[in-house]
Amino acid sequence: MSKPFQRFLLASVLAALAGCAAQPPTRHVFFAGGTYAGAPGKEVMHGAMYVEHLKPAKVTQRWPLVLISGTAQTAVNWMSTPDGREGWAQYFVDRGFEVYMVDQPLRGRSAWQPGIDAELGRPFPVSTVENLFTSSTGDWPQAKLHTQWPGTGRKGDPVFDQFYASQVGYVASNSVTQEANQVAGAALLDRIGPAVLITHSQAGPFGWLIANARPSLVKAIVAIEPQGPPIQSGARKTASWGVADIPLTYQPAASTSAELQVELQGAPDGPGLQACWVQKAPARQLVKLKGIPISVIGTEASYHAPFDHCTVRWLRDSGIGVDYIRLADIGIRGNGHMVMLEKNSDQVAAVIGDWVANAAARSPKSP
Repeated sequence: MSKPFQRFLLASVLAALAGCAAQPPTRHVFFAGGTYAGAPGKEVMHGAMYVEHLKPAKVTQRWPLVLISGTAQTAVNWMSTPDGREGWAQYFVDRGFEVYMVDQPLRGRSAWQPGIDAELGRPFPVSTVENLFTSSTGDWPQAKLHTQWPGTGRKGDPVFDQFYASQVGYVASNSVTQEANQVAGAALLDRIGPAVLITHSQAGPFGWLIANARPSLVKAIVAIEPQGPPIQSGARKTASWGVADIPLTYQPAASTSAELQVELQGAPDGPGLQACWVQKAPARQLVKLKGIPISVIGTEASYHAPFDHCTVRWLRDSGIGVDYIRLADIGIRGNGHMVMLEKNSDQVAAVIGDWVANAAARSPKSP
């Protein structure tokens, strides 16, 4: 073989390898779940979940990730940031994860059917979005620590306006929303197989509920500031079943949420924290969730900062091992609730990716 031909062959191989490395992920969409409803001959489908699937050219991670966004949000949260950077979906694909992004049933590209589905409310008003998500002027003690939102966080700022344009109407009933997502989420796992659920905010209960329905298919849960706190926040009722508004499987069994015996802590765990509603001893156990690796991610400045520890405590009292990752404790400071969109979003994604990889390494090799 001549040297020129050897050089040509080597160059061809290197070019082919470079081409493989540069291959974009494959992308396709489908719908999970859904049933027909309505008068005979006039049926429509409702309750289906829009799913967008990204698969890297080479999958190197053991389990796919299912990304589920919170109130008034859609899969746009995971696609890109409002200041134009790549979102978490692409971040995880670039690191060898297969990714599924969803629009919750009854929202966005998951059709809401008038006259069949529960009433659809309007998106959050501008002032609510500014106060809860993007500015540093909230009325909770940690709000002033919020520094990671890209821009002023106010109406008229182009980054804020991009984010606000993504807000959509949503069904206000937590119980209706949770039931629809549990059913569609279980249908999704039945189709794709074992996966890791990454939930945010309102979607937090969906993780517990989908795992309750399909414990063998949920390989880990990352709950980013999950809906809470358990039972009640001040005078406002929150989740009657502790970490959900619809039934979870407890042992000893509870046929109604009123059978959960609860009490309010005598004093909060520390400054700037709410007192928690907790189960009276002996606490009922969430038996379907036992053995599933779970992490709860908390930011420094979010309106969740005063109460996420209550969700962690409820889960732990219920027999669930939980890694509570306060980002500030590991040097990631200044984040608010919409952490996947903020200036240091990749730094937070790296924490989640490492945790998922470690959970996969600890898990038995059976599917």
